Amino acid sequence: MVITQTSPANITQDITTTHFTPDEYRVMEETAAERHEYCNGEIIAMAGGSEVHSAIATNLLVYLGFLLRDTNFRLYNSDLRVWIPEYNCGTYTDLMVVDGQPQLNGERTDEILNPLVIVEVLSPSTEGYDRGDKFRKYRSLPSFCEYLLVSQTEPYIEHYHKLDDSSDSVRGASRRELALLQAVRWQWQVYDHLDQSILLHSLNVEVPLGEVYRRINF
Repeated sequence: MVITQTSPANITQDITTTHFTPDEYRVMEETAAERHEYCNGEIIAMAGGSEVHSAIATNLLVYLGFLLRDTNFRLYNSDLRVWIPEYNCGTYTDLMVVDGQPQLNGERTDEILNPLVIVEVLSPSTEGYDRGDKFRKYRSLPSFCEYLLVSQTEPYIEHYHKLDDSSDSVRGASRRELALLQAVRWQWQVYDHLDQSILLHSLNVEVPLGEVYRRINF
């Protein structure tokens, strides 16, 4: 399916009215008591997490960390930012996976430019942002291939996977068909039963929902 941008739901994060440079933001963020994201001059205060949010993110970190321990993939928690040059934005993820060495943003050691997989555990105040504007910005990163949106209120995970149209579908295609194929396509799939497993194509691993929601009571 081709994903089209829609207006995200209302977001309750506080947004500053003063314009800041990226370096000013970084200096403030190093000493701030709460986390903030940055987008083209605006500093956005992020909503706090919950016990369930933290438990789900930890379940994913532990399980994926075990699966990827002897691979070339690197798994990171929410301590690092993803920097998105096209939008001049820095955002936090709950988890991200990088293929091989991380590409850092200049001299920064806390900003990644090449996430392969991003996981967001949804919160009521940020769900619309994660589905809409944030996802649109992530898609501008060439390395970004898979996106998981994980509910914390029920067993429900949305999986977005970037499709590769560079092989068989291109052979024999007309000029018009080739033009259409230039648009990047994403496949969307929903998982809502604890006995299901999600295939992360870019990592070649399966993640059971039962592991994501281990010891989570709904």
